[in-house]
Amino acid sequence: MVGFLDRDTILEADDQEFAEVNIPEWGGVVRIRSITGAQRDAYEASLIDERGKDRKMNLRNARAKLIVLCAVDDAGRPLFTADDVNRLGRRNAKPVDRLFDACKKLAGLTDEDVDKLAEDFGATPDDPSFTD
Repeated sequence: MVGFLDRDTILEADDQEFAEVNIPEWGGVVRIRSITGAQRDAYEASLIDERGKDRKMNLRNARAKLIVLCAVDDAGRPLFTADDVNRLGRRNAKPVDRLFDACKKLAGLTDEDVDKLAEDFGATPDDPSFTD
């Protein structure tokens, strides 16, 4: 049996993960990293559109938003800023989807997580808000 972890061991653990995703459409490889719990919370919050008491899912540029959080250079510095979300979202969907899937895996996000978010708002993937 493995012993119980203490506070310092947990808080000082080097638990960041990296992966490399081949993107032949763009002529190379993109390095991605795992995200923190706080970054995942912020990402999920960015998918919620609140206007007064009205809350609904907004999946506009959801893929690009996650890629911006995960994509890094060889030194681990972010490749993109929040200002790049719209431009990245206009790139070819095939490589964007490949990167998004890899980012989801490193972030521990599943399709069920997105479905759960949608359920919490009474939205379904068939709702118009998912295609805006």
